[in-house]
Amino acid sequence: MKNTIKNILAVTLIIISVISCDDYLDIVPKGEQNSETYFNSQQDYEDALVGVYDLLGTNYLNHILGEIASDNSLCGGERPTDVLEWQQIDDMEHTPDNEALRNIWKWMYAGISRANYIVEFQNKTDFNRKAELLAENLFLRSYYYFELVKFFGDVPLFVDGRISVSQSQTIDRSPKADVYAQIEADLTSAINNLPWQQSQSGRATKGAALALLGKIYLYQKKYNEAADAFNKVITSGQYQLVTDFSTIFLNNNENNEESVFEIQYSIGVEGGSYENLEYSEGNVAAGFMSPRFTGDRSNWAPYDDGNTFSTPVQELVNQYDTEDTRLSATIFDMENFVASNPGVTFDQRNEYTGYYNHKYMVYQEANLPDTRITHGNNYRAIRYSDVLLMAAEANLLGTVQKNNPQDLLDEVRGRAFGDTDHRIPANIENVWRERRLEFAGEGHRFFDQVRTGKTSTIPGFQTEKNEVFPIPRIEIELAGNRWCQNKGYATSTCSTD
Repeated sequence: MKNTIKNILAVTLIIISVISCDDYLDIVPKGEQNSETYFNSQQDYEDALVGVYDLLGTNYLNHILGEIASDNSLCGGERPTDVLEWQQIDDMEHTPDNEALRNIWKWMYAGISRANYIVEFQNKTDFNRKAELLAENLFLRSYYYFELVKFFGDVPLFVDGRISVSQSQTIDRSPKADVYAQIEADLTSAINNLPWQQSQSGRATKGAALALLGKIYLYQKKYNEAADAFNKVITSGQYQLVTDFSTIFLNNNENNEESVFEIQYSIGVEGGSYENLEYSEGNVAAGFMSPRFTGDRSNWAPYDDGNTFSTPVQELVNQYDTEDTRLSATIFDMENFVASNPGVTFDQRNEYTGYYNHKYMVYQEANLPDTRITHGNNYRAIRYSDVLLMAAEANLLGTVQKNNPQDLLDEVRGRAFGDTDHRIPANIENVWRERRLEFAGEGHRFFDQVRTGKTSTIPGFQTEKNEVFPIPRIEIELAGNRWCQNKGYATSTCSTD
């Protein structure tokens, strides 16, 4: 059993329903516990913090949508109407009634609400680890807010504590610049109180907070500030690239030397179902993105059965040089696998391209009987190679150079090819292209395309509309119809058009 944050005792402090806006804003004490009788010991705060970490598990949806919304992959699935809300996003036909987008909204705010509960009572009890615990909490709240800004742009910002139902109907959306400013402040504070190393895998560290802060700066085109934050990670000596790219995403190589921040998933604990995927302790994304094998299960080894979503396109495959070791580690080629294993049979399903996401395949040794939603493979949220390439970008576009962009790019490509013969000039177009090759299948591509303006290759993408997703209609209604809808999605007079 992995010694990670996901394997602590289950949180007993709070339960948060995620059915409506009212519910996720209102934290309901469980049993006899309430704010008067809780937060009286370090253990109370530790248990509450586990509840904040727990919402990271819903990141599977952010991961999947970040790929299928991009030009990297098609939606796939069993048929064209399978998980229709994902199909709509793939085709850029999503509306404010898209349930997947509402899940992103309410799950991220559920995490924020749990974090704010700790903030509200942060001064009630003192203990030795308090400053570090509060720093972890601010890092997590920053992570959730960043996901919301990436998806929706301007969002409601509340930071001092829980929000009552009546208050939720008087809060306006904050400009994303204000949300970013709050994230910057929170991460800056957290960095001062976080260690470089944690005794328990999955907890926030100084390196994770610096990397996330650098990414926040990069998204705002604050290149000098971003370069400075990334430089602190690089010069810390805490991280290095895994030598063999093909091993990075294996179950037995979690929390490796390249992992800056990793979302922990458990093996041997199911927790959820297809009706309640947010409660799963396993990485749901891996099951959804794996092939649908048929016949004798022993023929599939070491892989297991999946639901055939997010099928990589040929154009992505063509981007890789044949000598690039990332190709076979990123793209699972079904025809090659069958040729090597003649006993394998499978269903092609909807939008079959012959390819699947090899980084997050389901492996037989890491599953329960319901293999498609219980895979234990962690999500590598921030890798050191991400820091290197973001640093290269920031140094190229900024006015103050903290690192040599050529050295940073060479380090990433040197690992990919195992030599120096494939060096390319460190210009911005090459760095952006390298990001696609390095992180395909990891859920970053759509947001990279939006922030760099490289959206013309996304089928159906409409400029000045699809850069963000629509605010869920029901959330606007629950907020008393105070909020205007994002540009291009409006169905009423209140809009940002």
